[in-house]
Amino acid sequence: MTQKSQVVLEEALKLTVHERAEVAEQLIASLDDGSDADVEQAWQEEVQRRLQQVECGEVKTIPWEEVQRRLRHGR
Repeated sequence: MTQKSQVVLEEALKLTVHERAEVAEQLIASLDDGSDADVEQAWQEEVQRRLQQVECGEVKTIPWEEVQRRLRHGR
């Protein structure tokens, strides 16, 4: 890590959790070399498809606590 990046990191760590999250989000977004419109459209369609499955009762959601329990117990 360069001295400049170390200084930036030290200053960033002084921010609130919310502020650090915003900075992290912007830094990660800056690494993306461009958005693929086809991928974005495909994700939007997938989200809509899954939402429709939940709303019509085709699939059932599982509470987060249940997911955690299953992961801990290998099921």
